[in-house]
Amino acid sequence: MSRVPGWLGRVGTRLTDMGERLDERRAEVAREEAEADAAEPPARRPKKPAGAASRAPVVLVPRPDPAQAVPWGVRVAAEAGWRLLVLAGTVWVLMRVISSVQLVVFAFVVALLITALLQPTVARLMRHGVPRGPATALTAILGFVVIGLMGWFVTWQVMENIDDLSDQIQSGIDDLRNWLLKSPFHVTDKQINQIAKNLREAVGANTDQITSAGLEGVQVVVEALTGILLTFFSTLFLLYDGRRIWAWTLKLVPAAARPAVAGAGPRAWRTLTAYVRGTVLVALIDAVFIGIGIYFLDVPMAVPLAVFIFLFSFIPLVGAVASGALAVLVALVTQGVFTAVMTLAVVLAVQQIEGHILQPFILGRAVRVHPLAVVLTVATGGMVAGIGGAVVAVPLVAVTNTVVSYLKAYAEEQSAQPEIEDEVVADEEGPAEPPPDPEKPASDSVK
Repeated sequence: MSRVPGWLGRVGTRLTDMGERLDERRAEVAREEAEADAAEPPARRPKKPAGAASRAPVVLVPRPDPAQAVPWGVRVAAEAGWRLLVLAGTVWVLMRVISSVQLVVFAFVVALLITALLQPTVARLMRHGVPRGPATALTAILGFVVIGLMGWFVTWQVMENIDDLSDQIQSGIDDLRNWLLKSPFHVTDKQINQIAKNLREAVGANTDQITSAGLEGVQVVVEALTGILLTFFSTLFLLYDGRRIWAWTLKLVPAAARPAVAGAGPRAWRTLTAYVRGTVLVALIDAVFIGIGIYFLDVPMAVPLAVFIFLFSFIPLVGAVASGALAVLVALVTQGVFTAVMTLAVVLAVQQIEGHILQPFILGRAVRVHPLAVVLTVATGGMVAGIGGAVVAVPLVAVTNTVVSYLKAYAEEQSAQPEIEDEVVADEEGPAEPPPDPEKPASDSVK
């Protein structure tokens, strides 16, 4: 039994050798037949049987490139799709970074807006011989003092009139209840009591949320003070050293794109300056005229309401509606339906004059944005960053529009400039001479 494996191995080796010799012999016979067929004339070659065609060698057709097999439209969509995904991912990461430092970003943007408003004053003081440092400090301090006085005045007016206002509101609610009972809407006393009960239950059910909101108010105050300090120092340095900061920013731009960015920057700044100054002027006109109107209608706290209208006017469309609704609501609960209707008429009249006359005349075409773009921009800014996002959304779109328009015009100018230079060079040099004929002698070429 121990010799069987060795015997089987020898038999297998011999069979393998025999198979290899048979394969070699078949190959030699095939080569001899192929040489004989090639040497024999076509007429003497024997005709192949009918079934020989079925035994012809199979020719493999190479498969096309997979990229070439995909339709052109699908390839274009795929190329655009992955680029859009990269852009969307970049924007998402950028928004995450901005949201994590939202206070700093918002403070810097507000500082830019205030700087755009105060920069002409600094330039005017410097033209009158005041050095840059004192002119910057004086302008910044006066600007923030004015803003602080406005906030203090509104708070003082509200605290002084809060008792009278609460009494007037209570009286107005009673008058409104009596009017509803006598109105043709068939509202009963039981339904009014049920509505008041539901409101009280809703307030009682949300007591914890109201308390937590009150506790969060301390954090809001701290963040507000931090933002005010950041805004103040950012405004101060932007007013004093804005050109050097812009020059340093240009160094971060690639050298190939630096000339285009250097040209787009001043135009963007002029657009922002025109927008801020025009918006302040329009908001001031709205506040003055609406304030005068509600003052003569005996609406309580007309001056604080005018200040609220001025501040809310910095939010396009939405701010005007909110401030007007606040004035109408105060007039309704304090003076009645007729005064509320008259207040609404005053607000609508002033806002129509603002939208159709003041804004086109003051802001001009440099910062004109389509109303649909304004609505979508304000809504997006409000959803992303609240009231601050709604405030900075429209100037951001106006500046972006200016920058994109300039970069597009700059690119077209640069692409057209080489063609113009080629034409000028051709005109200056004249028609090119034909090369000398190599068959002619050199003396003929010289002649």
